[in-house]
Formats: sequence, structure tokens, C-alpha cells
Amino acid sequence: MLLAPLVAVPLAAGVSAGLILALRQLLQRYALARPNARSSHTVPTPQGGGIAIVLAVLASVGAGLALRGAGLDALEALILAHAVLALAVLGAVDDIRPLPASLRLGVQILVIAGLVMAVGGRLMPGLPMAVERAAAILAGVWFVNLVNFMDGLDWMSVAEFVPLTAALLLLGMVGGLPFLPMLVAGALLGAMLGFAPFNRPVARLFLGDVGSLPIGLLGAWLLYRLAVEGGFAAAILLPLYYLADATLTLGRRLLRREPVWQAHRSHFYQRATDNGFSVIAVVGRVFVLNIALAALAGATLLWPSWPVTVLTFGAGAALVAGVLHAFARRRTTA
Repeated sequence: MLLAPLVAVPLAAGVSAGLILALRQLLQRYALARPNARSSHTVPTPQGGGIAIVLAVLASVGAGLALRGAGLDALEALILAHAVLALAVLGAVDDIRPLPASLRLGVQILVIAGLVMAVGGRLMPGLPMAVERAAAILAGVWFVNLVNFMDGLDWMSVAEFVPLTAALLLLGMVGGLPFLPMLVAGALLGAMLGFAPFNRPVARLFLGDVGSLPIGLLGAWLLYRLAVEGGFAAAILLPLYYLADATLTLGRRLLRREPVWQAHRSHFYQRATDNGFSVIAVVGRVFVLNIALAALAGATLLWPSWPVTVLTFGAGAALVAGVLHAFARRRTTA
């Protein structure tokens, strides 16, 4: 059972890197991201590297299921694959010709609703099923969009998803996740590692919405499956930096009555580069923070009790607050 998820890591990494090399000239010609109000880059840079990640994940998961035998995972895997492809297509179109925010949101709601309905189990049995499902859909839509918002700096998505997926793979190996989420986590980990050399500062390639939207969906599904398996606290701790940065930024913009759907540079990680941090300094801190959050998430699963949950959430919140506070302050050296 453990072989397929482990094999998926190098397999997805190789497929992802190989596809990027094969598609680079095409992306250079037809998918240039030009600097705008949100950008951290100053010269046109090809985007669309997410195509390679999506295809690498789908190919590796398919191979893993074939190796083990799909069994009861077949239907959920099929629904997940269609959901990922739907958001990849949506993102690809938006990369080429920006779509109305209402259309993007509507498609995301439909896709995520279908995926939530495919996941069995309950998070809060005391709540009516309709309320729980609606909350899960809302959380899924927010997570997909916050991943898109946070993908605005070289290596930022790598710094987030490599620790997160590695932690989920390890949790699966000790029995914290079923086979399919463990396999997907391994495939996404490998695909992100294959993409990383091309996105290393100064990046030669960006994910694009074709990558950030389906990666956000995969992350949301993985965390939802973790929560359904009894790891609700861990599912919040693992992406806590992303949740805090994006949610606090959105709240601040709403209070200022700013148009939240427009491009901006007010996320904490963006303010950090404006405040004198180098890109490597920012993503390095985020990477180390996410390793610490993964350790705290693991503690909630190893010792499931309310005192441990309270302590780990307090520690996680303090660590995230420290990083956000540092990013918001001006410094003279990186």
C-alpha cells in the first residue's frame, strides 16, 4: 500500500520537469505574464507551468491506482480528476484572456460542490448535512482563491505545498490518511519539486492560474479528507500561514472599502519585499514556518486531546503572527 505513494513522488517530479522542458518554448511565445499592479517581477515571464504539474499529478495518481487496483477509490478519483481539469481549463482561459470574477466564482462553486458531495464521512454530525456541506463548499472556494492570491512570489507556492504535502504523505504512512489522499499528496509533492527549479528566484516560469487554481483545489480536497478522518485541527494548522495572510489582507481591504477583486500588493509577503526582505528571505521564512506548523499538526494526531489542541493552536498562531509582524516591518537588510 505504501509503495505507490512513494513511487509517485519521483515519477511526478520527472513528468513535471520533462513537460516543462518540452513546453517552455511554447509558453515563452504564447503565455507571457506581463508586470501589473500585483506583480513582484519586472520583466515579462512565461506562465503556465501549472499545466505540467496538473498532468504530472493526474498521470502519477492514475499509475498508482493501476498499480494497487483502484477499487473503491475509483469513483472519487475520477470526480477529483474532472474537477482538477475543469479548474485547469478555467485558469488557462483566464491566463490568456481575463474572465469576469463572477464567472470564475460560479464555476469554482459548481466544481467544488460536486467534489464535496463525493467525499463520504462527516465533520460535525451534530449539524444538519446541508449546513455542513455548505460550509465545506464555502471553505473550499476560499482556499482555492487564497492559493491563487498567494501565488505572487517566486517559490511561494513551493514553500507552502512541499511541506504540506510531505506532511500529509508522512501522516498517511502512519495511518492518518487513506490510500487515495496519500497517493495524491505524494504526486503533488513530486510535481511541485519538478517545477521548483524553474520557479527558483529569479523565476524563469510561473504557475499561472492554470496551476494555482487546480493546486488550490487539490490542497483543499486533501485537507478536507484529513479533517474527515479526524484531523480537523491538523487540517487548519497545516495551511495556517496562507489562511492568516490571505484572510487578514482581505479583511483589511474590505474595511478600507477597496475593490477586493482587483490586483494589489498588500499581502504580508508582498509588503515584506517592499520592506527590504529579499525573495529568498521571505520564502525561506515561510518554508521553515510551514515545517513547524506540520510538526504541530502531527502532534494533534499523535496526542488527540483538547489540551494538546489548545497548545498547538496557540503555538501555531504565535509563530504565524511573528512572521506576519516581521513582514509588515521595514528593514534595511534582507
